Parts: sequence; structure tokens; C-alpha cells
Amino acid sequence: MSERYLDLLRHGEVEGGVRFRGHCDTPLSEQGWSQMSQALTDAPTWSAIVSSPIRRCAEFATCCAETHGVALTFMDALKERDFGSWNGRTTQEIAPKDLESFWSDPVGFTPPDAEPFGDFQARVLDGWRKILTHPDPHTLLITHGGVIRLIIAEVLMMPDQATLLLEVPYASRTRLHLYPPPGRPSLVFHHGG
Repeated sequence: MSERYLDLLRHGEVEGGVRFRGHCDTPLSEQGWSQMSQALTDAPTWSAIVSSPIRRCAEFATCCAETHGVALTFMDALKERDFGSWNGRTTQEIAPKDLESFWSDPVGFTPPDAEPFGDFQARVLDGWRKILTHPDPHTLLITHGGVIRLIIAEVLMMPDQATLLLEVPYASRTRLHLYPPPGRPSLVFHHGG
């Protein structure tokens, strides 16, 4: 197997400001489109694009695939965590006690009606393992902050509790070097948008 790379791109700013977006199908703002385009100004030639089907990722992924003339695959495993009753809400709209419980124990505390952390992690890592089996030499993965945190944490063998300590701003880009088995993926760079 030849040398392989994977670029992870978080979606840009969305309409309506900062909120727990989760599974909300909110579109990118004009600024969000600009942020993502800017993040790819030095773009390599990708052999494939894989994206979350949620609108804030999917619309840009579709445009990018058409522009670069590469195949696009949507993967449900790459959706953001479902935050249940917190979807679409700002931090000011959530009870301070619940918010503090979430920030202090993001693994153990599950917002009302939300996807438990373990289920979210299992879903994302299942998708990650499928991506690792693709033969594409350089894949662009367009997804969400929570998904990127889980993949980086898996690559760096970080404890689950540390995932929220990874900064993944809008339109941030991360590159992973994928080695053939028994080699492990490694982090090449991770920088903000």
C-alpha cells in the first residue's frame, strides 16, 4: 500500500451564532463559506471526499467535490453528537448546573434525550475504521468538531475525558498520515481556521 494521508476539515460558522448544533440541519453563514474556502487555499489534490450528511458540511462538500472532480461519499457515522433537547440551544438557555456537569464530565454526563458519549464514540470510531480501509491516497473528510476530537484522540491514544481539551475552531484543518498495518496513523498538523 502506498503512502496515504487524510485531511479533516471542520465546517465553518453557521447561521444563528454559537449553539449546541448537534443534529440541527443549519446552513453555513456567508462567513462560514468564506472560512472553509480560505482553509483550502493551499489544498492538495484529493483523491476522495467523505462528509457528514448534515447540511453545514454536506453543501460545502458537494461544491468541493464538483470543483475538484472527485468522488463524494456521505457517511452517517460522521454526524455530530446528537445533543437531544440541547440541539439548537445556546449555553445561556441551558441550566447552569447541567452545563457545569457537562463541562466537568463530558463522558459521564448525558444531556436530556442526547446520544450518550459512548454511543457517539462507537459510531464515529466505526466510521473511522471504515475510512482506514479505503485505498484512496489522500482523502478530505468534512465533518464536525466533536467527530474530529474523537478521531484525534484515537490517533494520539488520549483518555476520553481529554477530548474537550482539543480546540477545533471553525474551518480548522488537521492532517493525518496513514501507515499500512501494523503501523498506526500519526498527526502531521492541526491548526485553526
